[in-house]
Amino acid sequence: MQKKTYLCSIIFIIMTIQEYIAAHRARFMEEWASLIRIPSVSCQEEHKADMTRCAERWKELLLEAGCQKAEVLPSKGNPFVYGEFNLSGEAGLTAKRSVSETVCQSKTVLVYAHYDVMPVEPVEQWKSDPWEPEIRDGRLYARGADDDKGQAMIQAKAFEYMAKTGQLNCNVKFIFEGEEEIGSPSLEAFLEDHKELLKADIILVSDTSMIGKETPSITTGLRGLAYWQIEVDGPNRDLHSGHFGGAVKNPVNALCKMLARVVDENGRITIPGFYDDVLPIPEEERKMIAQIPFCQAAYNKAIDVDDVFGEVGYSTLERNSCRPSFDICGIWGGYTGEGSKTVLPSKAFAKVSCRLVANQDHVKISQAFIDYIQTLAPKGVRVHVTPMHGGQGYVCPIDIPAYKAAEKGFEIAFGKRPLAARRGGSIPIIAAFEQILGCKTILMGFGLEQNAIHSPNESMDLEVWEKGIIAVTEFYKAYASSK
Repeated sequence: MQKKTYLCSIIFIIMTIQEYIAAHRARFMEEWASLIRIPSVSCQEEHKADMTRCAERWKELLLEAGCQKAEVLPSKGNPFVYGEFNLSGEAGLTAKRSVSETVCQSKTVLVYAHYDVMPVEPVEQWKSDPWEPEIRDGRLYARGADDDKGQAMIQAKAFEYMAKTGQLNCNVKFIFEGEEEIGSPSLEAFLEDHKELLKADIILVSDTSMIGKETPSITTGLRGLAYWQIEVDGPNRDLHSGHFGGAVKNPVNALCKMLARVVDENGRITIPGFYDDVLPIPEEERKMIAQIPFCQAAYNKAIDVDDVFGEVGYSTLERNSCRPSFDICGIWGGYTGEGSKTVLPSKAFAKVSCRLVANQDHVKISQAFIDYIQTLAPKGVRVHVTPMHGGQGYVCPIDIPAYKAAEKGFEIAFGKRPLAARRGGSIPIIAAFEQILGCKTILMGFGLEQNAIHSPNESMDLEVWEKGIIAVTEFYKAYASSK
């Protein structure tokens, strides 16, 4: 039996990552599909059981990929999945013997991903079943195809290749959560409770995007987030708009006017003290941003708008990555059913958010907004603001060994050196990783804008997906040998 295992190892080790992907492509796709078919929507109670099912499936896949240990760990909310490959363990002995004495064998990579996904509504806008992956024109379409089941599979399959061919020369841990899409409410407590278990030298995350398929990039900064729900109460019941219209303050009208005042005509947010901690964009970085391939006309056409709007004095790429923003994410009240109903609504609601930049404290901004919106409330209505979730921004240095290893991985996989670029999205837990676990995070994301995450017809470019596996494989090789 030992001789057979050794021969299998020799067969695999001469196989390149490209050959390995080709040989196992059908299995990779089916394993990916098995995750997608589980509707792990964290914000909907009806899918509570699906969260556990998805966690259990990830446990199986990590063990099959080469982890010596994997388990589903409980939390205050949805469960976490933990997996581990240790060079001192039985599965790591072959790799450990091949490491040069000069290479540090204690390096540990912690891979983070999330298995929860966004709701699929509006379902009627999907061209195929969102829970049954379909391949069209070189893309896989399904909810979670990219965010984050597709990108998590990139990590799992790169690890599998390295582990099963005896080339993995560092320890690897996995931590997958099921609450990222609802703000990771259980994560910080989980990190605090499992500091020793999750101890690592660097954290590796694939949950971000690249500038483009032909322009690979590594995310070096993320915006923070603050999110609220607003309720505006007026009369004690919906009123007849003919009998009361013009005589009673309409909560929907009042809410619209209040929110319209939060951003001025120059795109500046009017919350007092909002910009106090915002650092200016360094001139050198502005020059780098200007080098990123970007066509304003093509951008407008892609999202079907005839013009853009934002803070005066900044470009579109600066506005959506390095500057803060305020948006109404949803607004409702009164009658919205078929036909007409002439009512003056008794209540109005909105969900609003701010994207924040590094150095802005989401807790401070959250309270500042709550205080400010109350000052905008007119007489005749009552305003209640509920903070929902938030997180800090993040900036990664580009001179550390792990970043250099990621850079090399991208360059080998995509044929060109990746650009370093801040992105406009938020992953609040990235800052928590640094604060609690004390290590930096490398954001090796392989998403594209056209992947339409969070929207109907989410997809993943299969060529990019396979190149992502190659890039992460090369990251492990370069990082393990770095000083």
